[in-house]
Order: sequence, then structure tokens, then C-alpha cells
Amino acid sequence: MDPQKQAYREEASELIADMEDALVELEQSPTDRDLIDRIFRDMHTIKGSGAMFGFNNIATFTHGIETVYDLIREGRIKVSGELVSLTLAACDQIKLLLEDVDATGDSAHITEISHKFAAMIPSAEPEPSPVALEPEEHGEATFRIRFTPKPELFENGTNPLPLLDELRDLGESRVICHLDRLPDLEALDPQKCYVYWDIILTAKISESDIRDVFIFVDDISDIAIAQIDSAEELDDYKPIGQILVEKGDLAASELDAALSEQKRLGQVIVEKGLVPESELESALTEQEYVRDMRLKRRQVEASASVKVASFKLDSLVDLVGELVIVQARLSEFATRRGDPDLAALAEDVERLSAELRDQTMDIRMLPIGTTFARFKRLVRDLANELGKEIDFTTAGAETELDKTVIDKLGDPLVHLIRNSVDHGIELPADRRAAGKAEQGRIHLSAQHSGAYVLISIEDDGRGLNTRAIREKAIAKGILAPEAQPSEKEIFELIFAPGFSTAENVSAISGRGVGMDVVSRNIEALGGSVEIQSQAGSGTVITLKLPLTLAIIDGLLVELAGNFFVLPLGCVLECIELSQTDVNRAHGRHMVNVRGEIVPYIPLREVFSLSGEIPESEQIVITGIGDRRVGFVVDRVIGQHQTVIKTLGKALKDMDGISGATILGNGTVALILDVNRLTAYVEQEELSLTG
Repeated sequence: MDPQKQAYREEASELIADMEDALVELEQSPTDRDLIDRIFRDMHTIKGSGAMFGFNNIATFTHGIETVYDLIREGRIKVSGELVSLTLAACDQIKLLLEDVDATGDSAHITEISHKFAAMIPSAEPEPSPVALEPEEHGEATFRIRFTPKPELFENGTNPLPLLDELRDLGESRVICHLDRLPDLEALDPQKCYVYWDIILTAKISESDIRDVFIFVDDISDIAIAQIDSAEELDDYKPIGQILVEKGDLAASELDAALSEQKRLGQVIVEKGLVPESELESALTEQEYVRDMRLKRRQVEASASVKVASFKLDSLVDLVGELVIVQARLSEFATRRGDPDLAALAEDVERLSAELRDQTMDIRMLPIGTTFARFKRLVRDLANELGKEIDFTTAGAETELDKTVIDKLGDPLVHLIRNSVDHGIELPADRRAAGKAEQGRIHLSAQHSGAYVLISIEDDGRGLNTRAIREKAIAKGILAPEAQPSEKEIFELIFAPGFSTAENVSAISGRGVGMDVVSRNIEALGGSVEIQSQAGSGTVITLKLPLTLAIIDGLLVELAGNFFVLPLGCVLECIELSQTDVNRAHGRHMVNVRGEIVPYIPLREVFSLSGEIPESEQIVITGIGDRRVGFVVDRVIGQHQTVIKTLGKALKDMDGISGATILGNGTVALILDVNRLTAYVEQEELSLTG
């Protein structure tokens, strides 16, 4: 496919996602004019661009839909649940047409949908139905306001300053106060108002909105309002002379005379006493203000219009990673040589490479809301299919995460949300019997936590049944009958392959292939899953994910002459492990850390490494969920900027190893997967004791 068609497919996919989000909201707020306009614009763009790039089947199909939404905008058709469902079905067909370039667009589904939309279009021209749409939002514009109170303004107790503050609250503004009408001190009457103001205001409002501010002083003031700029105007703004003439401060003949002088226009005008100096200052302020606003618009439009293919970003990240490795080699070489000039140069390269790394990682960061938006329709469709009422809300959509992580996060979140809808939220009758509101609630949220992002799926459903989980685990041989696991350990049993407590297999769930997929995928991203649940009240599942999978800060350690890296984000502290500590534990891999017993994993034994064991080893204490686990190493070297390299096909399934990195001296260091390594050791111990 040529680049233009591929670009259209990408743009259309984004528009469909936005349209689906707006449609789900429109079903709850059928008179929201902003949502109706948003859907119409998306459909109009899909149709127009489709015809331009040869997707005539899409253009033909969307024409009738666009017509219906245009009639909705005019108030001739009302929004209904049937219309929303039909439009969502149309979105599905557009997706299929985007995938199949050669499709003709005459399938039975498309024909049926087209006929249904055509039936909604009135054959005659009826009177607009009295549907109450929300007022249309105005585009951004800049206004010039001259507020000239009459001298008797103060006599009725009016204070003009709150009016100026109210104007400031409407948008971005600048206020110029004119004092040229002030009399001499002997003639000044403190009961009278002599000052007046010019206000330059930019906001998404109309002139009537501004007049509403002055509604109570309109009869004792002169209010002049003029729109002087809009978002569509990007040419150079008016010269000062034209501004003064428009405001009535300068006659056109006086302007021509002043322009004939060989001096700066402002200087001539003031010297001749044509306008007070404050009037000239007001015109200069307006000119500068509008230029600044237009410059901001240009910068916003320029930044919003730049699109970069993801493979180019991936290539840039790879190059930055190679630069980081070279920088590490340069720093080590400079340290060995002991040359101060070379060391200074290495420090500069290190600083620049760190800034370049941070900027490149920032480019790859995307708001997670792009993933959140598509779940609104998923919940709506599942709730309708199961006969449930669900209020789906989101928070933290602006939280940023690496694009690679976001791309791999979709499937786990789909599994979790489907489980919440199917297993978590009860039917309306069951909720009513339990004393709950008939409408269930699912809340999806994201927030930053250090080098990680926490994503939570919370519902107010029936919660997890620990007794049923335990019985099913025993029946499947996952748990020994005499075992007495904690509540947290029982919750973790649902991640076992093939585990499900559903009595019946449905099209949505019940085959036990969901939660183990979630666990594996999240662990593959270097994250973890935590469950909190209370029977009858609901469940909270929290995913802890690293911000990026490309370059991380790590802790470099040595073990029998080999080097390993632990992700610094999960490292809590490092302590010494002496022979006395080992003897005191009587052969158990436990250590007392300030009164808390922490289990540790001797990595020498896990990796079967030989060699002389140092007299005093070190334990790196890590946090895994709400647990603390230690890893015994020979020596902790220090923090290391780690460029993650994937292992080859032959080594990609190694337990406890998530990748490798290259050190400054060219040595390869393996990156430890803390979660999988801990799970592997626990499984080995269970197999030995079982």
C-alpha cells in the first residue's frame, strides 16, 4: 500500500476510536451539542479523505451517516439508543473496509446499515423538532474593549475593579488604565470617576458574553466592543496608526500628516499632542498582544501537525542506546588514563547523552488515555449483552507510558475488564437484593509511582469468593487439601493456567485462559499484578508497570566474576550478609533486617556458579508487590545506565533473565527479572518439598 493510503488508514483508525468514545458518551447525554459536532466532524473527515485517497467504498458508505448527523445538528432528528448502536455497528464495518483494501462495500451488513440510516432521513422538510441542544461553543477570538464609566459611577456605590477581574476570568487578557482625564488636585472631586480602561481579551466567547459582564453599569458607562482577531487569521497584525484610527483616538487626516514626517510614527503623534501617551501605549500593547497570541497559535499548530512513524522512533531509541554504551566506554577509558582534559570531555559527553536519552524517551511517551478510550465501548456492549447496568469511569488518562508498553497492555486490560463485567458486577436484581444500586461501577485509573505506572481496575461487584477458589484449586490439583494459604495467596491462585470458577462456559469467559495470560504478559513487561478483594463489596486489581522498556537505571552487581543488573526501580536497599548471619538462620535463607524477617535467594546456587565465596557477601533487598525479597551477590558495584538488549531466540525463555546490556569495557551483563526469578525459585522449592 502506498504511503498516502497507509496514512489515511492510520488517521481513520484514530477518528473511529474518537467517534466510538463520543458515541458512548452521547448515549448518556443525547442533547450534548459538542458530542454531536465531534461525531459529525469525524465522519465528515473519514468520508472526505476516503474519497481523496481512493477509498470510495468508505466514502459512499459514510455519506448517509454524515447526512443523518447533520440533521441531528439542525434539530430534525433526535438521538436515540438505536441510533448510537447503529453508528457503532457502522464503525465496525468501516474498520473492516480499512483492513480489506479491495472490498467493494456492498456486503449484506453494509447494505442493511445503509438502509436503516436512509430510513431515518425525513422525505419532506419538516419543522425542526424542539430538541434542546446545548449551546454551541464559540471559537477563540480576541476582542478590544473600551470601558469608559461616566463621572457619576461612584455615586451609586459601583466599584469597577470587580468587573475587570470578571473579564480576566473569561480568558487571557491585558488591561491598560488611562489617566489623561484626571484634573489637577485642586479640581479633583473624589466622588467622581475620571479614569477609563482598554482591555484586550482572548477567549472562546461571543460579544454578548462580554456585554453580560457590564449589564449593571451599561446605563452609566460607554462600552465599546470590537472583535479584532480570530484563530483563523494568521497574517501580520494591523499597524499602530490603523489601530488608533479604528478606536477613534486619531483622525485619518491626522494619521496621514504624521506619516509624512521622517520620525517614528508614535513619536510624531505624541509630540503633536494628537493623542495622549496612554492611548499610544494602549495601541502598542494591543499590537504586541495580538502578535504574541498568533505566534502561540502557530507554535501549537506546528507541534500538533508533526507525525513520526513509530519505526523511526524505535530506530532513534536504538541509536541513543548505542550512544549510551559508547559514552560508558569513554568514561571508563578516561578514568583509566587519568587525563583531566579527557575526563572533562567524557563528563560533557555523559551529560549530553543523558539529556538526549531523556528527550528521546519523552518522545516515546504517550498518554495512556489512548488505550482507555476504547474500553468504554467494550463495557457498553458487554453490559447490554449480559443485561447489566454499568457506569464505567476513568481517571489519569493523561498519565504517560512508553509506547511499547502501551501496545502490549491492551490484551491484559481487555481480559481484566471483561472479567469485572462478567464475574464482578451482578445483575440488577441481585444487586437490589444485596442492598446495592442497580447500576454497577467499574473504575479504570492510572498514576505515576516513581519509575513505575500503577493501573487499577476497581469494581463494586460481588468480590472474590475465597472458599470457591480454594475448592476449585484443590479439585484441579493446584493446591494440596491440607494447605492453609493466606487470603493473598488464595487470590494469586486465579493466575494458574486453566483456572476458572465459572460454572458455565460463555462467549465472554469461563475457559480459564484469561488471568494466566494477564499474569504472563504483565511479567513479560517487567511488571507485577496485585489483587485486593472483599466479598460482597468488590475487587481492585492493580498492575505495576515500568515506564519504559528501552533504557533503564539499574544496579550493577558482581557474582563469581560475572556481572548482573537489577532494575533500580525495585531495589530498596543493600545490606551485608556475614557468616554469622548465615549460621544464625540455621540453614534457612532468611535474614533479620531491623526486626523484619526477609527471605533471600542465593544467586550462586540458582545459577550454579562456582568459585571462591567472599567472606562477606551482600544482599540486594527488592520490593515485589508488598513483599520484600533479597538477592545474595558477591559485590554491589553501583548504579548503571542500562540499555536493554533482547536475548536471541535460543535464550529468550530463560527463567529469571529478561535481557542483557553491554558495559563500558565491552563485557556483557545479564539483566535479572526479579518477578520471574522469585517465582522460579518458589516453584523449585515446592517441587522439592512435594
